[in-house]
Parts: sequence; structure tokens; C-alpha cells
Amino acid sequence: MLIFSKILSKHEWYTIYVKKQYEVLNIKCGGCASTVTDALVERFPDIEVQLDVEPRIVSATIASEADEVYLLDTLRKLGYPLSSDDMSVVTKKYLYGKSYVSCMHGKLKSSK
Repeated sequence: MLIFSKILSKHEWYTIYVKKQYEVLNIKCGGCASTVTDALVERFPDIEVQLDVEPRIVSATIASEADEVYLLDTLRKLGYPLSSDDMSVVTKKYLYGKSYVSCMHGKLKSSK
């Protein structure tokens, strides 16, 4: 989905906002989805996590390369790498464990 920010003259630059989808590993439940959403909703108000497909899909409107880097870095820091990430076995296990901590945080926060 493309959304143009405004109509401009032929000499002005314009921004194209693109709704992008990412296949993400280690998202197992609503707690995980809540953690991802809470961490990213301020910068990406339309962030969505689809729990009905495997691997899970995280989608958001991206306005710049910096937005995409921020989103992907945040997902990885929470323990949710992309399915396309090239990782060692140790890194996969580390991120899998880290995702459990993020999940529990999301469950506790959503239960309050």
C-alpha cells in the first residue's frame, strides 16, 4: 500500500510511505505481540503482529531507511529476528531465550 504524503511541484521531493511486512521468528503468543507493539507503536502507530501465520508477520508503514533500520534493530534487541537473518546456532539460541523474557514482560504488562 502506497500513501503519498502530499502533492508537490515537479521540483520538490516527496516521501512515499510503504506498508511493509516482515517474517519474524520467536513470536509465539499475545504476550510477544504485546511486547513488539508496545516497543514500536510510538514510531509506527499502525504496527500489527499477525499470530495466525507461521512465521509470524509484523507489518508497519515505513517512511525511510532509518525507520526500517530502527524497526528491525528493535525486533532483534527484543529477541525477534527476521526469518531471513543469517545467524549462528548460538545466536539463534540466545535470541530464542531472550524472546521468552520479552514475552513474559508483555504478558505481565498486559495483565495489569
